[in-house]
Amino acid sequence: MSQHGKVRTPSPDDDGYPAAARTAANLAALEDHLVRCRACPRLVAWREEVGRTRRAAFRDEEYWARPVPGFGDARAGIVVVGLAPAAHGGNRTGRMFTGDRSGDFLFAALHRVGLANQPTATSRDDGLELHGVRLVAPVRCAPPANKPTPEERRRCANYLARELELLAPTVRVAIALGQIGWNALLDTLGEQGWAVPRPRPRFAHGAEVTLARAAPVPDDGAGGSTDAGGLTVLGSFHVSQQNTFTGRLTPQMLDDVLERARALAGIQAIRSPS
Repeated sequence: MSQHGKVRTPSPDDDGYPAAARTAANLAALEDHLVRCRACPRLVAWREEVGRTRRAAFRDEEYWARPVPGFGDARAGIVVVGLAPAAHGGNRTGRMFTGDRSGDFLFAALHRVGLANQPTATSRDDGLELHGVRLVAPVRCAPPANKPTPEERRRCANYLARELELLAPTVRVAIALGQIGWNALLDTLGEQGWAVPRPRPRFAHGAEVTLARAAPVPDDGAGGSTDAGGLTVLGSFHVSQQNTFTGRLTPQMLDDVLERARALAGIQAIRSPS
């Protein structure tokens, strides 16, 4: 509280700043709030240090070096939940999964199954469009060694939660890439009134669980969640090089999950002109 009794809006450096994102009226307002966030000192220091030192291959580029917003269709039927931006991928380009090997694998698959207009993603202005899909993450800053701390995940969970609330009227399927994404997604959905089974379903590639609302959720007055019916959660191994280079996750395996999601969401595939 201020001395006049009004609630003080947290500054971007404050621990409570991410929680204030829960009042964002739409995705544009959420993005504007997100990209200003500096609430995790370790992550801020790392993302900015990477942006200054740069990788040799990108030494002439200006890095984004800020939190990375969600990307894709604002009326998505499918939401894909990753982990966090890559230091020289999303942290460089400013767009989810763009400019790194993981993104190369993911966007090629999205294109093959008719959910993207092109198979490559190199920059924010490369013309890529997603059809019926939005990419989000539990952590929006690149973490050292790709390992955010539990406290950093807790703070940043507010952005995932609000994005899911804003997408709720249209989303029918959520794909979790990896166990961390699976746990973060189920945690958030449980908090939002979805009836997550107990014991909690275990993560596995190809895992599938359909959730219902424990109770109807009314419109929150800021364009947020309404009772959109059932939601199917699918699991896939993460598109990291650790999985794709070793064959643990093959293109066909990812295509199968994406095709299943597209069918469940009732999205018609787009096809590039031949």
